Amino acid sequence: MQKSTRAVGIAGEDRACDFLTENGFSIIERNFRTRGGEIDIIAEKDNVLVFVEVKALPNGNAETLSHELDLRKQRKIIKTAYIFLSKYRKYNNSKIRFDVIVIDMPGFSPVYHIQDAFSELV
Repeated sequence: MQKSTRAVGIAGEDRACDFLTENGFSIIERNFRTRGGEIDIIAEKDNVLVFVEVKALPNGNAETLSHELDLRKQRKIIKTAYIFLSKYRKYNNSKIRFDVIVIDMPGFSPVYHIQDAFSELV
């Protein structure tokens, strides 16, 4: 029986959190939601606040990833990040970064971390 898309997504986010924790990040929040969007994981390391989009793409490729993370999606993540920062002002002096973690995409490591995948200048 095939897992639901949501179950695959949750499993991917769990693996991404484990990966981040193993690499020295602290997980601040998971699934931060606003009316305009969602951020899968918000983590911190070395005074850098990292907004992480997780993509589980067991049948995907680089083109699939590019389609999944188009400019519209990037803008939604950035807008949601600013809502998080306005709600949690203690992070206002942190450097911020937007990363992507790709889970199980053929041809890449099982957990593939793309740092600075996009910037707020889109």
